[in-house]
Amino acid sequence: MKIAKDTVVSLRYELFDAEGELLEKVEEPVSYLHGGYDGIFPLVEEELHGKAVGDQCRVTMQPDDAFGEYDHTLVMVEPRSAFPQEIEAGMQFEGGPESADDEDYLLYTVVEVDDDEVTVDGNHPLAGKTLTFNCTVTGVRPATAEELAHGHVHDGEGGHLH
Repeated sequence: MKIAKDTVVSLRYELFDAEGELLEKVEEPVSYLHGGYDGIFPLVEEELHGKAVGDQCRVTMQPDDAFGEYDHTLVMVEPRSAFPQEIEAGMQFEGGPESADDEDYLLYTVVEVDDDEVTVDGNHPLAGKTLTFNCTVTGVRPATAEELAHGHVHDGEGGHLH
């Protein structure tokens, strides 16, 4: 079976930065719903269209095609008193403007903590980077009616994979 709209695609992948450093590698296949459901980078989805089990692809993505450009306005310095006592660099939390809906929240990473201030960054860690996505297709099957209705892949017992 070839990858087409409304198929569930399983693949193993590796993600590299512009210098060729391996950033991420998955051994267990991951699955997504193919056909514009936002389950994978659009350029990768386009490259995978029409491929079959065993096929490979390699796609280099500029920042706008991956996690976006780095936005310096998403780096904020907040008063130390606004945070829990036990906070350290690397911790993450969701947040946004008080008027924001849950969909408008970002994942912030604590980048620096001192006695008076905490610096947080709402950019994705890979924002601003050119990335190369290498993958091998390990499975292709028709999506179920439930998966199509929900717009994402479900596991074999009807549960969600998210």
